[in-house]
Amino acid sequence: MNTQVENPESVPIRPAATVIPLRDGSNGLEVLVLRRDTNLAFHGGSWVFPGGRVDSHETEAANGDDLIAAQTAAVREANEEAGLDLLGSKLVPLSHWTTPLGRNRRFATWFFVANAPDGDIVIDDGEIREFEWHLIHEAISGCDDGSVMLAGPTYVSLLGLQIFSTVDQALTTIESRPNKVFLPRLVHSETATVSLYQNDPGYSTGDLSARGPRHRMHMNDIGYQYINEHND
Repeated sequence: MNTQVENPESVPIRPAATVIPLRDGSNGLEVLVLRRDTNLAFHGGSWVFPGGRVDSHETEAANGDDLIAAQTAAVREANEEAGLDLLGSKLVPLSHWTTPLGRNRRFATWFFVANAPDGDIVIDDGEIREFEWHLIHEAISGCDDGSVMLAGPTYVSLLGLQIFSTVDQALTTIESRPNKVFLPRLVHSETATVSLYQNDPGYSTGDLSARGPRHRMHMNDIGYQYINEHND
């Protein structure tokens, strides 16, 4: 669980990487999600994609190239957490998220998409307790009704992937467009915590009533309400 800290500026931002494994199911595009152990401090009990911190030796081996280091870390984490054998060169960058100021742990995380290889999923049964393949719209609706706990970036990523019918379509389209960069700013209202993104009119001031096309997410007690009026 994320908590507020007294000195937000003191929290270091660590590099991290996440991969979204996709496969073509009989009824549409499916995504692999893993449930983290409920006792973990960071997103305990949440359903997540395989991923974790970029190790220092991975950064060194990549000669300081953050993207290559993140691909290497994503491959390692996917193998450790789910038994997936992926190639770093086959991971397609989707987005980059930085944990907002005020959280007790902060990460600068690359999100990748990948075609999941055939074979069984083997979880570590330590940090990861369960796995499920979901049709993407089912994972989204599960979060909306409170039956599936997703982190905000996981939810937004799934919203963007629900337009695709096949893995090839998703990878080809995502590879052809710029990566999205998210630098959320948290603002607390009377009813919910709101995550504002860079092109929201209230981003620089924290004014939730600022006029203009909005790009924000209301983090409710159950589920999220994501608003992107920029059509990007």
